Amino acid sequence: MRNSALVAFCFLGLVWGSNFIFVKWAALHITPVQITLLRVIFGFIPVVVYALWRGDLRWSQLRHGHHFVIMALLATALYYYAFARGTVLLPSGVAGMLSGAIPLFTLVCAFLFLREEPLGRGKMAGLVLGFLGVLLVAQPWSATGQIDIDGIGWMIGGSLSVGCSFVYARKFISPLKLPAAALTTWQIGIGMVLLALVTPLQGIGAVFDDHRAAAGLILGLGLCGTGLAYVAYYHIVETLGALAASSVTYVPPVVALLIGVALVGETIPLSGYIALVSILAGVGLIQWSSVRGYRAQRL
Repeated sequence: MRNSALVAFCFLGLVWGSNFIFVKWAALHITPVQITLLRVIFGFIPVVVYALWRGDLRWSQLRHGHHFVIMALLATALYYYAFARGTVLLPSGVAGMLSGAIPLFTLVCAFLFLREEPLGRGKMAGLVLGFLGVLLVAQPWSATGQIDIDGIGWMIGGSLSVGCSFVYARKFISPLKLPAAALTTWQIGIGMVLLALVTPLQGIGAVFDDHRAAAGLILGLGLCGTGLAYVAYYHIVETLGALAASSVTYVPPVVALLIGVALVGETIPLSGYIALVSILAGVGLIQWSSVRGYRAQRL
């Protein structure tokens, strides 16, 4: 089982890191909101099949529907849409780097809305280090306009959205003791319905005329990057634990950067590589401080 979890770990790092180039391909033909809708539709298929196979779905779970709607907005519709908008405006490697900052925004949201534990010097240092990396990417002091500030804003907005979803889930969803497969199915399914209600469908089929873009959207973003990614993530949690699962956030930014530079020919300045190290080091320091605090509470 541990070997399968390690395979799932590598799978997650690869598919989440390659998501950004798939968005770029699809964006040549359709809009970000259309990309988001199709991603969620094709991602929903393996998730609902997995939940049915496990026997985790119950109609009675819909009494928690208000929580599912909020999670669908924060962790699916708004999150994927914001990242799609940001990726369209940025080099795929830069967008991937910024995705590594999600744990930073999660910590900020937890501090603002949970207040269960103080930040402490270690977490504060991690936040400062991580946000310095984000600043190095954005370079708001630069007048050259090399990085689209709107793209940075959309990536930050997506990170805040999913960060808030983690905090909401911890406060309101975790006490319900719902199976992870069931929660994911309701979350993505409701997100799919909400997106379908607001997405203009005119021209959405154009992406299927480009076989590369269609394969990236259906297989890369949908089946693998959304549906199977959730299944793999929860398998890691069950087998290796939540800490090991959270450490997968280190891999996608590196994969995205490598794809952008080696396969697409994107040019990343030295400050970009320093920013990536700074973001990942900040996330690592936060995780290390969290583990220390947890162990100290148990002693």
